[in-house]
Amino acid sequence: MSIPDLPDVQWRKSTRSGGQGGNCVEVAGMAPAIAVRDSKDPEGARLAFGATEWRVFARRVKASEFDLGR
Repeated sequence: MSIPDLPDVQWRKSTRSGGQGGNCVEVAGMAPAIAVRDSKDPEGARLAFGATEWRVFARRVKASEFDLGR
């Protein structure tokens, strides 16, 4: 799914990422999709997920299924 450059889109990042920048992802609701980008490169590549795919992904992240230290 192509994500247009929309200046009024509100990008958010986790409050756990702190105020120092770093390795963060940012998300934005863009009905009917959820967009994701790298906070270090806001003009770079963006991904878009449908609502169902995003809920499944978020649930799996919360369940630590993608932890690399396992």
